[in-house]
Amino acid sequence: MAKITHVALCVTASDAWRADWMWGLPLIVLTVIIHVVCLGLINRRVARISERIKQSRYPMMVFVTSTGTATLLAICLHSLEAIIWAVAYRILDALPDRKSAILYSLSSITSYGHANLVLEAHWQLMGALEALNGWLLFGLTTAFLFALVSQEWSIGIERRR
Repeated sequence: MAKITHVALCVTASDAWRADWMWGLPLIVLTVIIHVVCLGLINRRVARISERIKQSRYPMMVFVTSTGTATLLAICLHSLEAIIWAVAYRILDALPDRKSAILYSLSSITSYGHANLVLEAHWQLMGALEALNGWLLFGLTTAFLFALVSQEWSIGIERRR
């Protein structure tokens, strides 16, 4: 039998979607803010690495290192954001345990959606909101990595001149 919590008691059938929006929208805003701040920090780190490209005898190695570092940190960032959603699912008792919450969240935020897990009926809209959040976050990451690679290539072209 599912554990009953204070949060679960506050949600009736008539206001279930309102509760989903009340939880989902702040989570989206929170994760987007975290994402933008952390991408800025990653950009600083990569900029330091890029400075070495100008002095390096092996610019391709530095390019690969900086791009790989940014990608690894972005993956960690996306995982952290999925964990934030998983914590919310646990607080709401929408999933039975931490492992299920994390697996569901990673499946939802990536729009993979293959995990054989389902949120409690009155929290199912949150899964769709998390997928929407994932699209936004992955779009930001894609734009960031595109800008990073473009910048690094420009530095490489200038160096060859």
